[in-house]
Amino acid sequence: MLDVKLGGEAALFWHRPTERPIHLEALRSSVQNQSMLYRGFASKLHHEVPHWVETGALFHIRIALDGKKEQRPLTAFSLGKSLLDSVRFYETEQRWQITLFLLMPDHLHALLSFAPNESMSSVIGDWKHFHKRTTNILWQEGYFDHRLRDDERGEQLSAKLNYIRHNPVVAGLCARAEDWPWVIERSR
Repeated sequence: MLDVKLGGEAALFWHRPTERPIHLEALRSSVQNQSMLYRGFASKLHHEVPHWVETGALFHIRIALDGKKEQRPLTAFSLGKSLLDSVRFYETEQRWQITLFLLMPDHLHALLSFAPNESMSSVIGDWKHFHKRTTNILWQEGYFDHRLRDDERGEQLSAKLNYIRHNPVVAGLCARAEDWPWVIERSR
């Protein structure tokens, strides 16, 4: 229960365990208390693939470095090579199947599908943990994922591939997408 004072009166709000307080310093309102409940989102997102998602579903994954810590860019030669070698190893071990995996200095993009007996969260968590231990990468907590539905596999998949491929060009890191060395691409 949260006690919020409104003009001298107390208003009580009941909440579920998945709700969390947010702060309202930037808002100009009559609420005197500095917090209220943010409804609708769990305090921690879970990245489990639902049971109804077909085997071999393709996911767009984005993983970023912890921006609060100074670190080597993911594209530093030895680090980039180590990352891409481990990406290939995970494919060899059938933990994921690569459609596209691209490193940027402070984040990466991947289009991956996962083995039916593997949890996407576990696979990505294991991979991130391995690199935290072996290469001292400090990752941002969690990651972004978006499942590409069957109706996104045609034109929208092509657009997603082009968007990812052109990230280095847009960032001014190379003149043409074909010149970027920090990428693995497989045809499906």
